[in-house]
This record gives sequence, C-alpha cells and structure tokens, in this order.
Amino acid sequence: MLLRKIFENSKPGFYVDVGAHHPQKFSNTYYFYKRNWIGINIDAAPGSMKQFNILRKRDINVEAAVSNEAGELTFYMFEEPALNTLDKDLAKQRLAEKKNKLTGEIKVQTETLADILTEHMPSNREIDFLSVDVEGFDLEVLTSNDWQKFRPKFVVVECFGKGKFEEIISDNTYIFLSALNYSLYAKTINTCIFKDNLKK
Repeated sequence: MLLRKIFENSKPGFYVDVGAHHPQKFSNTYYFYKRNWIGINIDAAPGSMKQFNILRKRDINVEAAVSNEAGELTFYMFEEPALNTLDKDLAKQRLAEKKNKLTGEIKVQTETLADILTEHMPSNREIDFLSVDVEGFDLEVLTSNDWQKFRPKFVVVECFGKGKFEEIISDNTYIFLSALNYSLYAKTINTCIFKDNLKK
C-alpha cells in the first residue's frame, strides 16, 4: 500500500523484483504491472518463470539465484514456496517449526545482481524501485549490485522482528543502505522502504 501511495501520481515506471516468487500472489509489483509498468522479475526456484512468462509477458523474467558472488549454493525448497531460501541457518530455523516442511535441496549457480542487470536492464530506463524478498539473503543481494550503475529511487526490503527504531538502525541492511546515501522512508510490520537521498 505504501508503494502505491508513493507512486500514485507517477507515470508508468520500471521495477526490479528479486525473490519475485509468484506473478500475482504476495507480489510487490503486480499492482504496478496492471497499471502499465514493466520490469525485471528474478527468482531462484526451478520453473518459477513459467507462470511469469504467461501472466507477466511484458516483463523480463529471469530464473536465477542472486548472491554477492558468482558460484554455487544450496537452495532449500519448502512446501510453501514463499519460504524458499539460500540461507542455511534460516532453513534450519524454519524446519524446527513443525508446520514447515522441506521438499528438497538443490545446488544452484549464483549470479550477482549487477551481472543480471547488466545483461537484462533496458538502456533507456532507470529503476523506480527495487524490491528484495529473498528470505534471509537480502544483504547479499544488495551488496551484489553496482550502485553507481543501477541506483533505484526506492529500495524495499524485509525487516522482520525489527519493530523498534533502535533495532532497525543497528541492522546491517540499514547500515549498508545508509552508507550509500539512502534513508529510511517508511516502514510496515515486515517491510522497510528506503529512499535515495540523491534524487528528488
């Protein structure tokens, strides 16, 4: 809802959605797609882009695991795909909750966000907002970007369990984005939105 308010008077823009999960369900970008925005959707789950290619045909849809360096990691897949993660510790934590069931573990090749955007980003576009929802791997995604080349106006990240301002400002994601001259613009229960201080 906050993103809708931020861009309610804007022309159709461009988004990048890392951890896109589903073209409609739990999507931070589907509302904008319906209003003639376009963007890049990225998700690591095998076969995840099949539905995107059907339901989000205007978008650039990329099946890829994003990390701060190219290599190989284990991708943990759960019965509820929204819980899928590259974070081993988070996977263990979720398995400890009996309601969460692991359906598989696979080795995936990782790419940096900078490499993906270099390959797929249209040359005549700038990023209005970057949404990162990769279940415990947000900082790795953010540090893998080339912030001089690809600088979104807004960055949307998860911030579970950080209700107090003191907890937010001591978080590594907050510290990283602050160093890049982004400020905390808004917060919901599970989401923090950062704004680029260098852009109006």
